[in-house]
Amino acid sequence: MSYQLEKFQHGLEQLKITYSEEQIEQFLIFYEMLVEKNKVMNLTSITEFDDVVEKHFLDSLSLCPYIDLNQNMYVLDLGTGAGFPGIPLKIMFPKLKLVLMDSLNKRVMFLKEVIEKLKLSDISAVHGRAEEMARNQKYREQFDLCVSRAVANLSSLSEYCIPFVKPGGKFAAYKSGEIEEEVKQAEKSISVLGGKTEKLEKFTLVGTELSRSFVQIEKKKRTPKIYPRKAGTPSKNPIR
Repeated sequence: MSYQLEKFQHGLEQLKITYSEEQIEQFLIFYEMLVEKNKVMNLTSITEFDDVVEKHFLDSLSLCPYIDLNQNMYVLDLGTGAGFPGIPLKIMFPKLKLVLMDSLNKRVMFLKEVIEKLKLSDISAVHGRAEEMARNQKYREQFDLCVSRAVANLSSLSEYCIPFVKPGGKFAAYKSGEIEEEVKQAEKSISVLGGKTEKLEKFTLVGTELSRSFVQIEKKKRTPKIYPRKAGTPSKNPIR
């Protein structure tokens, strides 16, 4: 099947990402696997090629102007779902060592198929809930960077993500446009967990009029052992 790649290529150029034909081919295979699997399980409501390019591929890659991804970083994509932003980041920045983590095993099985088919190395897909995995010494405070496009409120999301980040590392939350109030409400939570809001980047998603934000949080000190609290608590009762 042939695809109109101009929008994707233009978006990559705007993000100043250099790419090879092989990398574009990996994205096309990923797209086809995503759409095929989506017929039997709910991975995404976005399936048209141009929409996937904009709202999944370019959206995932829009982190790169703000954080240098051309280095050997250990990265966690928490609540990765269908592999966003982790798979696009790994395709374009192969030096990254990546863990994709999701609470639904069916999605994790799909991601394992994608990793194998795309012949990606230094990447694994792991099944588990953040509240439990963050207590596992294999993952707790091990990552240079945690990214998440999950829809949770920033207070709750911080409790899920910050415990995985090592002191000196970062947590980058992908958010939609108007985020100031949410950031303000999350200040206490971020601080209690050992983080500090470093930057709030607002931008328009390339090739669209969609407003987006990144909240960059730096891990200043270790997270107290009591966090994250047990399953469900961070969402129901965020730290205030």
